[in-house]
Amino acid sequence: MSHTLGARQAQKLKTRQALLDAALQLLEEQSLSSLGLREVTRAVGVAPTAFYRHFRSTADLGVALVEEALGSLHPMIRTVVSTTGDGEERIARAVELIAGHVAAHPAHVRFIARERHGGVQSVRAAIREQLDRFTEEVKTELAKDPQAVGWSDDDVRMLAGLYVDQMLGTASLFLEAGSEEERGRVARVASRQLWLISVGRVHWLD
Repeated sequence: MSHTLGARQAQKLKTRQALLDAALQLLEEQSLSSLGLREVTRAVGVAPTAFYRHFRSTADLGVALVEEALGSLHPMIRTVVSTTGDGEERIARAVELIAGHVAAHPAHVRFIARERHGGVQSVRAAIREQLDRFTEEVKTELAKDPQAVGWSDDDVRMLAGLYVDQMLGTASLFLEAGSEEERGRVARVASRQLWLISVGRVHWLD
């Protein structure tokens, strides 16, 4: 009996992931608000009623996609902030990590970029909640740095938010860059932006 239940659970998880993957692929060309569940189930090859065994609605599916897309970013963002080395090395490493993530997960990055200000309220809220988590995680890392001595909690959080916004903006720009030359231009601008934040950080208490 336990073997049968285990097999059913595995199949259920497999179907759920197939629905997520199919939706993500379909969302390459449209927004979540225009996505129909019949499109998703047809792509997977299951009956429309099967959708409701996994998600209450396409909005619920979208929230699951947010968790899948941004969950993988937490380690990368912590690595970007905590990378050792001098300023230029840290910035170069940060830009390299962002570019690598975009290359590895373009559909997820495109989904978040489109839906962050999209028409599905629950998905916007889920993205905002994840970004708030990022900001708190980055704030925790920044507070460990000797440069943070004397900073107020609100100011460290503000700085963390600047880093998170800049990294997300850079990811979107890398996504749209169609050539090696364009990607190089994005990398150079991103490096200068990070450097500007770093300079302001050094002199903030002045």
